[in-house]
Amino acid sequence: MMPSATPHGFELTLPEWAAAELATRAQRELSSLEDRMRLVIELARTNFQRDTGGPFAAAVFDETSARLVAIGVNRVVPMRCSSAHAEVMALSLAQQAAGTHDLGGPGQPPHQLVVNWCPCAMCCGAVIWSGVRSLVIAGSGPELEQLTGFDEGPIHPSWAAELTRRGVTVTDGVLRDETCAMFRQFAASGRAVYNARQG
Repeated sequence: MMPSATPHGFELTLPEWAAAELATRAQRELSSLEDRMRLVIELARTNFQRDTGGPFAAAVFDETSARLVAIGVNRVVPMRCSSAHAEVMALSLAQQAAGTHDLGGPGQPPHQLVVNWCPCAMCCGAVIWSGVRSLVIAGSGPELEQLTGFDEGPIHPSWAAELTRRGVTVTDGVLRDETCAMFRQFAASGRAVYNARQG
């Protein structure tokens, strides 16, 4: 279907349930990586169960205070935007909250991004340009693609080392089994897997 007019702007938003969740949790401190990842897994599961996006979520924390700054969930299909991945949503909302494009800039506390799997080809770049100082992931192996059928793209084999070289520490393997169980739930749900590539 052809659009009726040429767009000149657009808006990406969290689903209403996620905005309410953020409002509820915004003042809580989540000091352990496991607690932070549990939140992210819960958000990812709720996102696909409510049909508001894919099984992916992310959260940005102020590492100094352990305060939750922003959350993001995958919004690709509902927003008709292939770049509306959980990481992009969370980082963009964190930048809006901080009033800057650079979460690692002068006067900023160190920010941490927590995601329920390693970043795809696009989101790896988003992590670099965002200014976050650390990335925490549930896993980085082939399980995501094997369990769900999503295509993570041609990510560089040394992506973690490249992030580290640019001042972003990477912690892998936080609640890996719990995350894989959630991916299995997604696969069993029969919900559509979107991959724009053909063949």
